[in-house]
Amino acid sequence: MSQGAYNLAASGLKIDWNQMPTYNTIMSVAAGAGLLLVVALGWQLLSPGRRIVPEAWALAFGALAFVLITTGLHMTLTWPLAGQGFPFDNIVFGEPSLGFGVLLACASLYLWKRGAALAEDPDRLIRTAGLASPISVFVFGMGLACFGIAAAGWKYTLFAAPPEEPISGEFADHPMLEASFISSLYVLVGIGAILFPLALLRPNGWPVRVVGVAWTLSGLAFLFFGGLNYFTHIGLIVNTM
Repeated sequence: MSQGAYNLAASGLKIDWNQMPTYNTIMSVAAGAGLLLVVALGWQLLSPGRRIVPEAWALAFGALAFVLITTGLHMTLTWPLAGQGFPFDNIVFGEPSLGFGVLLACASLYLWKRGAALAEDPDRLIRTAGLASPISVFVFGMGLACFGIAAAGWKYTLFAAPPEEPISGEFADHPMLEASFISSLYVLVGIGAILFPLALLRPNGWPVRVVGVAWTLSGLAFLFFGGLNYFTHIGLIVNTM
């Protein structure tokens, strides 16, 4: 952290929040929900005879896409968004959120326009694989990016919370703990992403199960951790104003 952001006074850590905008709380909740919904839709597609309501999925994906695109785009293009302390957040949170949001928006548009035909297609797995195959190259690339973010998190302990942050700050003396937790989540997302193209080729094979488990675990973690951060981040602001 730079001296411009943190003023170590006698009263403790002080942060100029006018120069430290942050909203990775809602980004985490939306990303976690998005991962879980992608897995849920995949499970419905893989279940023979299960009825799919495309409009419902289109609305859900569209809502999450709006949150992730608007916040991710602003964080990505405003360089650095939190220039007084967390400039790496643009890459760690902004770019993945933007990429995931765009993918969800594309899925939402297709399901709204053509979802009924997909749901009624007796070979909907083959049709889905054919539709998703071209974009799977981008998904694979973002999986590699997630590995890079995880490696940076471990090497530079990027996600360690200061003592002034409630709950997470209790582990401030062990910065690798939270760094390892968040980095592990990115590893899980990355595993699912790099196996996604293979899962499209083998819809009933082991890659699909691994993708489902990886994105379910990481989705749950991002969802609950983002919800928890509404308390911890508010507490950090109150404690450092």
